[in-house]
Amino acid sequence: MVVWGLWQDGRFLFSTGSKSRKARNLAQNANCVVCTEHANEAVIVEGTAEIADLAARQKFLPIYERKYKFDMRGMEQDILSMKEPVFAVRPRLAFGLWRSTSWANPRAGSSISVARARRF
Repeated sequence: MVVWGLWQDGRFLFSTGSKSRKARNLAQNANCVVCTEHANEAVIVEGTAEIADLAARQKFLPIYERKYKFDMRGMEQDILSMKEPVFAVRPRLAFGLWRSTSWANPRAGSSISVARARRF
């Protein structure tokens, strides 16, 4: 499921409704994968989702509002009172993949894929 979120203090934070399928799934199994929207510059992060504490939520809200130009005032009280979840995904493994035009044979239109992984 697509989510808006941001990196904060080494974790990926995102909010969702407490009754959403995402929240219910993560309550059953906190293991998850987060990835970028661009397949040609993919970053895939495997990790464990945990409920963000109040300090993380206070820091999250204004940054999220600026990044997405989205007014969070209607949800702020529920988020800060811990009524609605904000998840923080702590990475276990990060994997990156990107494609570029091959320098070996540019006329053939071939491309190369490069991948790197890092364990945390």
